[in-house]
Amino acid sequence: MFNKDCFLDHIAVAVENLDVAEKVYQDLGLTFDKRETVLDQQVETSFAHIDENAHIELLMPIDKKGPIQAFLEKKGPGIHHMCYRVPDVVKKSEELTALGYKLLYETPRSGANNCLVNFIHPKSTGGVLIEISQKM
Repeated sequence: MFNKDCFLDHIAVAVENLDVAEKVYQDLGLTFDKRETVLDQQVETSFAHIDENAHIELLMPIDKKGPIQAFLEKKGPGIHHMCYRVPDVVKKSEELTALGYKLLYETPRSGANNCLVNFIHPKSTGGVLIEISQKM
């Protein structure tokens, strides 16, 4: 049974070069239709639709700074996080905190694609960084 209130929004992949990484997915048949800079995270993003809900989001650090650069230095290119769309990210953040999950931000922040976001720390999820996102 599908939950219409929470669904996979995107899988984010940390990359060193957007153009090179886009080509891999373009060769699979995906079309990248949007790039966006998120200065707060020091990242350039590129999005391709997989289906009516889910996307691939490529993440490239700006000027070799920020959390994606740190991820690349520690782990190399690869899957960075999974994002789930929720109706109310503030409420969901509070619910998850009450359940004992550790979130990266005390209050949600602005993210790419005109969204409000928060992240569940991988230590709370068995090693997977999970983003929750609300379209603004």
